[in-house]
Amino acid sequence: MQILNTSSKDFDAKFNELLKRGNMDIQNVSKVVLELLNDIRNNGKDALLKHIKTFDKWNPHSFKDIEISPKVMQKAYNNLSKDMKNALNLAYDRIINYHLKQKSKSWIDFEENGTMLGQKITSINRAGLYIPGGKAAYPSSLLMNAIPAIVAGVKEIMICTPAPNNEMNDLLLAAMHICDIKEAYKVGGASAIGFMAYGSNNIKKVDVITGPGNIYVATAKKLVFGEVNIDMIAGPSEIGIIADKDANAKFIALDLLSQAEHDEMASSILITDDKALALNVKEELESSLKKLKRYEITSKSIQNRACIIITKSIDEAVSLMNEIAPEHLEIITKNPSDLLPFITNAGAIFLGAYTPEAIGDYIAGPNHTLPTGGSARFFSPLSVDNFIKKSSIISFSKSAIKAIGKDCMLIADSEGLEAHKKSIEIRLK
Repeated sequence: MQILNTSSKDFDAKFNELLKRGNMDIQNVSKVVLELLNDIRNNGKDALLKHIKTFDKWNPHSFKDIEISPKVMQKAYNNLSKDMKNALNLAYDRIINYHLKQKSKSWIDFEENGTMLGQKITSINRAGLYIPGGKAAYPSSLLMNAIPAIVAGVKEIMICTPAPNNEMNDLLLAAMHICDIKEAYKVGGASAIGFMAYGSNNIKKVDVITGPGNIYVATAKKLVFGEVNIDMIAGPSEIGIIADKDANAKFIALDLLSQAEHDEMASSILITDDKALALNVKEELESSLKKLKRYEITSKSIQNRACIIITKSIDEAVSLMNEIAPEHLEIITKNPSDLLPFITNAGAIFLGAYTPEAIGDYIAGPNHTLPTGGSARFFSPLSVDNFIKKSSIISFSKSAIKAIGKDCMLIADSEGLEAHKKSIEIRLK
């Protein structure tokens, strides 16, 4: 794990390399993904079944083979231990209570001259949720994607998740049951994105696709954007930590590892103004790393995508972290709330030594589907807003259009749009 120092002559060059961590090689996989999407668009269910056989290593004989019935979901839930049921239900309750606070309301404003202006909030009719699988199964991702759609009032929710070797994770199925999912399919990767975007076998296309995935999923989402809406282009997971001399090195080491164990391409970054803490964290991390079951994945991430940066001050640490714009940001300082006003770019902010990023992944309440690779500069966490539409409402009385009609005609005339001008002029007469 490399240690950088802002006082070093080569720091700027190395830091700029760090900022490029979000560069996914989408260009190189675009051709392959486009071929898969076109196959789904043109050949529907036949292409879908062929792709599953190729990529997920099992051979569905009919479309019905890839459907996941609510009975299977309920059975998986029933088979869980009481403690696991309680944990999943607690997560559901906390997540839904948080997202209920995000709901927008329609509004209308009246002016004295008879003008009525407003905004109408309408839920998306049909949402497609992609839930990753393969290296690990993520029931938490199901909860985090389904719950804001449920709160928004989406009428139809469609789930796609890969089932390597036709095997499904019981916890994921149980999470579907908790969310009362009625429609789910065993299909993953770019094929799933195409399936949701274009529809097939009398399955309607969706209006929005949300959920994280690998580079093929991210590329597919980018290519179908416009055909449907998407939440964001999400890459490998990442964590940034700002810490001072009062921080616990063991806490920080495990928090860095908690992201590294996701994926070889995950990024884990500590920025501190205390050199002693930096060295202690490095030592603790290397010690804890050896004991992890996902050692191979985690060690590659730490070796290639992790670093510690030593700064002259905490203010400098904040400035650098805003440039990094991490998916998850932990602030483990003596007074973490004091830094909050100065944080401008982060997907989720965790304040204090007893708020590890992992608590946000599962049960805190806010959504864990977050912008990665520096895109927190312009993307927000998945929310209820991803599953609604906003329509403007406009109503003018005769006296209202007379009050501002001439000004509107003047602007229309300046743009050379004669019919625009005349459509107002005829009403003024």
